Amino acid sequence: MQSINRSSRNLSMGVVDALSHRIRIGPLRAGDKLPTEAEIMNEFGVSRTVVREALSRLQAAGMVQSRRGVGTFVVGASSAKPFQVESSPDDSLVQALALIELRIGLESEAAALAAQRRDSADLEAIAAALNAFRTAMAQGMDTAVPDFQLHLEISRAAHSPHFAAVLEALGPTCVPTAFLEAAGGEEPGIASIDRVLLEHRSIVDAIAQQDVDAARAAMRTHLVNGRERRRASELPRQPRPR
Repeated sequence: MQSINRSSRNLSMGVVDALSHRIRIGPLRAGDKLPTEAEIMNEFGVSRTVVREALSRLQAAGMVQSRRGVGTFVVGASSAKPFQVESSPDDSLVQALALIELRIGLESEAAALAAQRRDSADLEAIAAALNAFRTAMAQGMDTAVPDFQLHLEISRAAHSPHFAAVLEALGPTCVPTAFLEAAGGEEPGIASIDRVLLEHRSIVDAIAQQDVDAARAAMRTHLVNGRERRRASELPRQPRPR
């Protein structure tokens, strides 16, 4: 039986994540029939209601199609090249800025949908990711991974599998620590990371309050500021005054 994390997201989205991954990456291919509802229930340890909700989400996303009396079949072809953007902390400035531009469009809308659709499990997962970022910051650890996890949980809270799929394809390197370095001679990272924490809190608060417009604006502001931090990281660091 495959385990689904019941505390970090709702059950139906756990099934959606697992099945959509199989459709995008394999082994499921266009035209393949999905397992029966009973088989999915047994594999994931969930109820028939959860399975039907998950299949409904996949059908709404255009990934599967239900044929009455026959079953549910894959629409998207997993043999096609999966979405992929090469990124690393060492990307050139032009490449890094282009990646942030993609994230601005993608994640601003994901945050808005998260504010509209989030449930208690989503809020729990988002809060845990924010706390992990705060802890990493306080301990002077690399914040890129918990930063990415927070953005991923927000995209999952949108309850539309494509947002999370694209972000997963980008991976944690789309949040390189270079974005968090302060420019102009400040102690590396400290002032910038403090600002990022405040920006993260603004996004999370708007989602918790179900303020769609504020969530969209807060995420856009955060990523636009991240773009400027990335530019600033390329500036020559000035020696600190003695």
